Parts: sequence; structure tokens; C-alpha cells
Amino acid sequence: MCGICGFINFKRPASGDDQAIVQHMNAQLIHRGPDAQDTLVSGNLAFGFSRLSIIGLENGMQPIHNEDNSVVLICNGEIFNYIEIRKELMEKGHRFATGSDVEVIVHLYEEYGMEFLNMLNGQFAFALYDKKSGSLFCARDHMGIIPFFYTKTGNSFIFGSEIKAILKHPDAPRQVDFVGLDQVLTFAGLISPRTMFRDIYSLENGHYLEIGASGSLTKHEYWDLVYPEQHADIPVQHEAWYIDQLESLFEASLKLRLRSDVPVGLYLSGGLDSSMILMKMRHLQPSMHIDAFSIDFVESGLSESMYQRLVADRANARLSQKTFFYDDISQRLKHAVYHCECPVKETYNTASLSLSEAAGGAGVKVILSGEGSDELFAGYVGYRFDKMRQENGGGSPATMAEERLRHHVWNDSNFFYERDFLQFNKVKKQLYSEELRAIFDDIDCLQHPVVNTDRIRNRDVLHKRAYIDYKLRLVDHLISDHGDRMALANSVEVRYPFLDKDLVEFSTRIPAQLKLKDYTEKYILKKMAERFVPQKVVDREKFGFVAPGSPYLIQRNIAYINELLSFETIKRQGVFDPAEVQRLVNIYKQPGFYVNAPFEDDLLMTVISFGILHDLYF
Repeated sequence: MCGICGFINFKRPASGDDQAIVQHMNAQLIHRGPDAQDTLVSGNLAFGFSRLSIIGLENGMQPIHNEDNSVVLICNGEIFNYIEIRKELMEKGHRFATGSDVEVIVHLYEEYGMEFLNMLNGQFAFALYDKKSGSLFCARDHMGIIPFFYTKTGNSFIFGSEIKAILKHPDAPRQVDFVGLDQVLTFAGLISPRTMFRDIYSLENGHYLEIGASGSLTKHEYWDLVYPEQHADIPVQHEAWYIDQLESLFEASLKLRLRSDVPVGLYLSGGLDSSMILMKMRHLQPSMHIDAFSIDFVESGLSESMYQRLVADRANARLSQKTFFYDDISQRLKHAVYHCECPVKETYNTASLSLSEAAGGAGVKVILSGEGSDELFAGYVGYRFDKMRQENGGGSPATMAEERLRHHVWNDSNFFYERDFLQFNKVKKQLYSEELRAIFDDIDCLQHPVVNTDRIRNRDVLHKRAYIDYKLRLVDHLISDHGDRMALANSVEVRYPFLDKDLVEFSTRIPAQLKLKDYTEKYILKKMAERFVPQKVVDREKFGFVAPGSPYLIQRNIAYINELLSFETIKRQGVFDPAEVQRLVNIYKQPGFYVNAPFEDDLLMTVISFGILHDLYF
């Protein structure tokens, strides 16, 4: 994994000033690539690259060119099936100059144009410049694991792996996007293409951009998560067949993600998903040295230490358990917001920072992690609630106005997702400043498209929720601001075996009743796991850790938290209502008060983290 940035000017060739600008942009990404940095300024193009060496350690530096230097590439990510692709390309006469996995991209482009994207099995974001046509192509991987941000000004197209790099370009805009803030309050977090910065966009998963020589910008979708429509004529196999196929694909995914020229470890929570990864790693590579990294919490009710040790011992892995003290939250919160570049609704990102710090400190550059299985295999309680509602005669009771809003958002007046939106709009209006209340209809994220409703129309309710969870929870929150950004803050790359393209596409063809069977979440995964995971782990109830929120921070009387929530600070920022914030502070600071996340909203956590973001970037 690395950091990329750059820009292309449509009005003039690059100058000495441009060299200084791209170097300054690149410097903001050194945490993503501390091993080497380089820039390229040619014609009207400027590229910056910061390298984290994973594959091709001796000669994998970028930018990378094709044989006649007519195509130039910078890529952040990994192409896991590069060995197979490289062999095929060499048979077609292509010559490789590096040992880098991503060099296959320039030769695939020569051979197939941008149609090659679905040949890749990997996690990537890249910028590829075709000198002959003067076109720049920028792509984000199928699952959206690697972020890609961009903006287009009057004369320039500017991009980066992180927004902080874009902001170092003198033409970059720097204003709050209040629709983005409303997304954070309403859903799990931001939803591409929205960011917290107005006119700076996040490229959606499975999309690429084509920027023409004259400055035209066209966005193309090349892949999406597509579930079959209800009553589609799809052959249904026996349960055992699905389990066999799933295990085969899981093994294949792990084999690809173990390709590395540096050590590969994993995050071990003690839950089902990470335990499956560790036990299968040991099965595939019996003699491999495996480092597992876990967080243990000082409160015994939150500790999963027993399960972590059980699985690590069974797999003969070296377990590094890091005790996470709650004081770490206040000490790491600013750092977490700096790296994720958005407000957060909970403090768990601080624990993620601690985990990647432990892995990086142990010299482990590559980590496997279990994200994705909950969204693909019905791992959240919402799937059970949907089933209960369905068995009891339909949707969730709602007013006619709420049903109209649900129809507007989901094209389904009966679909309930997380909350009553109209009721929560009242809460948001009360929290927002008088100025934002006056324009609430403009900034209300529900008045802007959230998902492509064609992809959830006429689908089983389980698959409908799975698609929405994938788009609204997984892509830009769990594997972007929570995953990629917290890991790369400490120069660690995270890979996700459950998000292998082939495995994901197969999961869409598994009948819904095998994902949630008799109210058992992730039923088919558990049946597969029984073959190689300790039964004690398979049978345990799902454990979702919730880190202490803003009541804990407020009750600790921390000076900078008090300042962020002060009447004067809130009034000066002009985003939230200072009187309402003070009313909530008086409630939250009462001894023993806590927010029961995720079932209750920790409103002041968003206010605090927005204040940090405001101080850092605005």
C-alpha cells in the first residue's frame, strides 16, 4: 500500500512551481509510504508517489512506464493475481521492467484499454496517463478498499489518496460540505462521492474516471454488488454444495492475500471472522510464523482475551495482546480525526490506531482482517429484525409521512433502516445552528441520492439490507476511515479475505435462507467454520465492542474537550446550536450517564470530532 497524488493542468505545461506543489502534496502522505518518495513532472502532468514496500522490494518503485514510455502509472494497492496476469502478458510479448505487482496495469491497458479492470483481483486506486491521447484514467477497486479523492477546478484536475494532499494544491477548495456532515449524523459515516469538503469528491467503489486532454471528466461504473431479483430462475443447490464452494473460494482468497515479500500477520478479535482467517492460514501454511495482534480492554466485561488466546494457541500463532486504557481515547482522538478527515460517531478508531501501532512496531507491514462478512452474510441484528417483521406481516409501522420518505430514499415505503428518519430530522434540526436550520432542506442528506435504488428493487429483504449496509457502512466507514486510514497512519497495509471479488460474487448467489437460518446470523459461514474453527468460538454470541463515547470524555473534565464544547467555540464555528450543545453537555456530564451505542446516538461525539476536524482543516 502506498500514497499517490498529483494534478493535470488543462491550460499550460508544468512549471518549476508545479514541482514544488506536488512535492508538498506528496509530503502529506509519507505515513502511507515511508520507504521511498518520488515525483514526476512532465508536460502538463505532475505525479507524486510515497512507497510502502510490500512486493518487488528491490525494484518496485513508481511511477511505472510501459515499454515505449507512452503510458505512466502510479498505483496505491496490491494486485493479488499479478503472477497469473504477468505470465499471460509475457506470452503476448510484453516486457516487464520491475518486480512490482502493479506493473501489470500498464500492460493490461496497452492490451485491453480500460476493459481490463474486471480482470484484476486486488485492492487498488491508481492514476494512469496515456501520453498519446492526453487522457488521464483514475480508478478505485471493486470493493472500495483503497480511497481515491479528487477535485476539478477551472484549470486543473487534482487527486490524492488522502484529502490532506489535495489541500496543499493552491487551487483546492476548502469549505465544509454540510450534506456530508448530515450523512455522518444520519448513517454510519460518509457515503461516496460525498466528503466533508465541498467540491472534493470520493470516487465510488467499482468506478473509474476518464479525464480528457481538454478537461472533460466522465465517470464510468465497471462493477457493483448485484443481487438476483426475487423469483429469478437460479438453480438452488444442496447446503453442502454451497459450503464446499465457499470454503474453496475462502482458501483461494487467503492464498492470494498471503503473497508478499514481507511478513503477513492478522488482527485477532476472538470472534468468528478473524478466527476463521487464522485457522485457515495455519492450514494453508503449516510452518509459517504468524503474528496475531489483539486489543484487550481494562473492563473485564469487554475483554475477549480468553477467545483470542484459545484460537492463537490452537493455531500456534504468536499473540500480541495490547491493553487499551480509556485514557488512550482522549490522547489519540485528534490523531484519529486527522487521518480519517471526517467526524466520527464513536471512539473505536482510537483503538484501531493502537492496533496498527502494535503491528507496525513489531515490523509487520501486512495485516489480514475480517471485515465484510457481516454485510455479506447477515451478521447484524437488523437482518433478524427484518425477518421478524416479514413473518409478522410486513414492514415496520410508520406514519404516512415517514413511509413517503422511505419510498423517496429506498423506493420502498416498508423498508426500515436503523431509525425513523422524520423523528431524527427533528433531533438534527435542534442540534444545528440557526443558520443551518434555515437551509436544512438543502443540507438534509435524505434529499440527495444515497444508493442506486435499482440495485435493491425487487430483491429479498436480506439482500436489500446487505446492499445498503455494503454501501452505507462498509465501503467508506469500516474499510476506509476505520480501516485504511487508521492502518496507514502507522504504515500498515490491511487486506480483507472476505472481500475477494470472486468470493463476493459467489455470495450473491447463495440463497438468503442459508445466510440467516432459524434466526442464526451468518449460518452458512458458521457451518463452514465448524470444519476448522474451535466450536467454542463458532457457538459464541456475536460480540460488538463499543468504545466509551463522549459522556466518558466529558465526565473526565479534559481541557481540550471542554474547549471544543464551550459556548464560545460552538457559536464561533456556526455549525451547531450553542444552547443545545450546552443542554446536552449538562446531561452527559452527570455521573453514571452513558449512551447505549449503537442503539442510541452519541450526538456530542460528532460535535467534538467535528470541532477537531474544523481546527485541523478549516
